[in-house]
Amino acid sequence: MRKTSVVRLAIPIAIGALVLSGCGGGGDSGTTYKIAYQGPLSGSNPALGENMQQGIQLAIEEANESGDYDFEIEYLAADDEGEEGAAPAAAQIAIGDPDVMAVIGPAFSGPSNASLPLYGEAGLAAVTTSATLPALTEDEEHSSFLRAVPDDNAQGPAMAQFLAAQDGVENVMVIDDVTAYGEGLAEVVVSSLEEEGLTVQRESVPQSEQDYSGAARTVVRSGVDALVYAGYYQDLGPFASQLADAGFDGIGVSGDGSNDDEFINLAGDASEGWYLTCPCTSATDDEATTEFAERYEEAYGEAPGTYSAESYDVANMIIETIASLQDDVNRESVLEALTGAQFEGLTKTFSFDENGELAEQVIYLYQVDGGQRGYLGPVEELVGG
Repeated sequence: MRKTSVVRLAIPIAIGALVLSGCGGGGDSGTTYKIAYQGPLSGSNPALGENMQQGIQLAIEEANESGDYDFEIEYLAADDEGEEGAAPAAAQIAIGDPDVMAVIGPAFSGPSNASLPLYGEAGLAAVTTSATLPALTEDEEHSSFLRAVPDDNAQGPAMAQFLAAQDGVENVMVIDDVTAYGEGLAEVVVSSLEEEGLTVQRESVPQSEQDYSGAARTVVRSGVDALVYAGYYQDLGPFASQLADAGFDGIGVSGDGSNDDEFINLAGDASEGWYLTCPCTSATDDEATTEFAERYEEAYGEAPGTYSAESYDVANMIIETIASLQDDVNRESVLEALTGAQFEGLTKTFSFDENGELAEQVIYLYQVDGGQRGYLGPVEELVGG
């Protein structure tokens, strides 16, 4: 359990029900607060970062145009390229701007490990919508971290339950990409598969491997019935192609790091049939988010992607938290209010336990069908759990 100097609110703020008139301290005086986003806006996996950034930007634009607030919100980008080495500098961009009241992110688990001690020291709330490594909430230095997404202690068992429910699946290989995210997810998946009574083999292939043909042959020679890849779409794309060339005909499953249309673009026909789990719902298929999806597509000319809607929700949670504080807006007060908040978003109810973990833990399943990611629904419902 992590220790924190933040005093949690005795009565959670029901932010979604706030009366907004008279909130804030600025109005005509021109008070401006900033929300930063730390994530991959360049590098090898920028599509996931862009999904989140655009959801955040849409929430900010709508808030500023609504006339409901006596302050303006500005957006600040802190690009960490999805790399641990670039993460501290990106965090310092947000920390160094005194108008930044909260950060959405970091997006990936490795950069989170590198950045969260800095945010904790600065007392600046860092609310991730996508970093799923369970250990992130266990470090005492991560005292300002809140996870607005189910972690891999939920995603790993969901993968295992799904595979255990499939006819003919007895042997499974789990391959990670030697990143903090991939290794963490793989560990949970392996233990969960074993608990389901399946035989498991474990391998690793470093991220950005140039040739996956050897790994693909290893999978085929093993004779496994299914493969779980714990990594990102940039690597799964060419790996899936090599697997198809090698003759792999088992079930392929990957997690939220691969749940992006870029996987299909990179793998082509080899992506067909792959299952993708995610702690995120489909904004275009979920009735609660269809209007958001329409506004998003109108703004950006494309459908919302993985974590777009969740990032939109968290941005709105932060904005309404700032509004609720009226004239007492500072990093400490915002962090304290977010820690004890209960916010009814479009995608879920956001509230956090004593460790900063999201209270609601639901994992969803997608499958590539006809060259598109099809939304299948919550894994628990699909397997009859």
